Amino acid sequence: MAVDVGSAGPAVRGWGGRSLRLRLTLLTSGLLCLALVAGAVALTTVLSRSRVAALDEIVRDRVTTVAALVTEDRVPPALPVAEPGEVVQVIDPSGRVVSSSLSASRTLPVLPPEVVAELRPQPADGVVVTTTDLSAYDRTARVAVLPVAVRGEEVTVVATVPLGEVQSLLAALRVSLVMVVPVLTALLAGAIWVVLGRALHPVEQLRRAAAQVARTGGPGSLPVHRADDELGALARTLNEMLDRLEVGAARQRTFVADAAHELRSPLASLRAGIEVARSHPDAYSSAELATELESEVLRMQALVDDLLLLARVGSRPTVRTVLDLADVAHDAAGAARPGNGSVRVEIRGVGRACGDGPAVGRVLRNLLDNAVRHARSRVVVTVGEGWVTVEDDGAGVAQADRERVFERFVRLDDAREREAGGSGLGLAIAREIAREHGGDVRLDTSADGGLRATLRLPVPEAADGQAVRSTAS
Repeated sequence: MAVDVGSAGPAVRGWGGRSLRLRLTLLTSGLLCLALVAGAVALTTVLSRSRVAALDEIVRDRVTTVAALVTEDRVPPALPVAEPGEVVQVIDPSGRVVSSSLSASRTLPVLPPEVVAELRPQPADGVVVTTTDLSAYDRTARVAVLPVAVRGEEVTVVATVPLGEVQSLLAALRVSLVMVVPVLTALLAGAIWVVLGRALHPVEQLRRAAAQVARTGGPGSLPVHRADDELGALARTLNEMLDRLEVGAARQRTFVADAAHELRSPLASLRAGIEVARSHPDAYSSAELATELESEVLRMQALVDDLLLLARVGSRPTVRTVLDLADVAHDAAGAARPGNGSVRVEIRGVGRACGDGPAVGRVLRNLLDNAVRHARSRVVVTVGEGWVTVEDDGAGVAQADRERVFERFVRLDDAREREAGGSGLGLAIAREIAREHGGDVRLDTSADGGLRATLRLPVPEAADGQAVRSTAS
């Protein structure tokens, strides 16, 4: 008993139980959402750093400019500022404001004296720029500090610019992104759902057609996508597979029907012989009974062998090599049925072909059996590159019947006796094997007025890659 351990039943439906369309939509939307979040974080970080760098440049330039004015003793009554909320002061070592911009009070230092002393750089360090939340005028600000010596006394130039505007801008941007990212993700997910639905529609058509074929259990084909893409190639490959399966199923049905039909007569003969022997035990000795039944058993065995061979044709790949057709013809002539003993078999010519040796040998043996069975005096086998002809001097076959004789169990009027006509499968087997090799068997009239059977097979390539020319006489 087979147990499917891949699922826990309809009540538990995991990720693998969802539709491919849904899984692809969720996966793609999730990746896009992560990308949008990463982009939003990167955007806010870049904006924050760029804006802070701009403010740093402002306060650095401001303290440098004011320090130059102090050094040259050209300090104006109100120190110059340009940015909203910008504060600049000159503070002495005791923390008293020496000079200030109009945006600050001369009595209230922008930073406590101890903070100024802590931030004051060494002379070689230049301007110190940092963030502070100890400003007397702003909650958070970027501050630049530069010491300057004037009249033998060291003062400190301090400039600040508030960060509140930058923080408010970043906060608003974050809120916007928090609202935009989910909405944008939802819109993208909807677009992906629609696009995937259209892209997977041919797959759904294939699934429905395959389900229909599975329900009916008969022949069918899958719709081929109009675009010459992977889905179209998949549909064509699946149709080829279905065709091959149908051919195999038809071959199996034909095999069963043929076996049931053709075995009925020998089985009836066997049963009749057994019943007669049972009813009249004194009239039949065991040796006589065995002799009578042996021919029917051998006939049944030959019939079953031929049916099995026909059933196996095309069911597995053939191993193809370069064959010497003259050697194959000689072997086939030696294995062919002897006929009436007065028929002479002649083999002429040389040639090669590509194919499976035993299978090609079986084709020639069947053609020779058929020719010897109906020839009056001789059979001529002519070999060439990629072809073999088998000609007899018998009665021949009417042109209207030359295709019909390749059908299974067909025996013409002058060959209906089973002892003379064989199983009726020889020519059918010959053509099936030849076509499996990419060749064929054709019938026409021989030079002696009998039947000529021509076997054509693929020609091996020459050393320069060109196929050897094959011309049947």
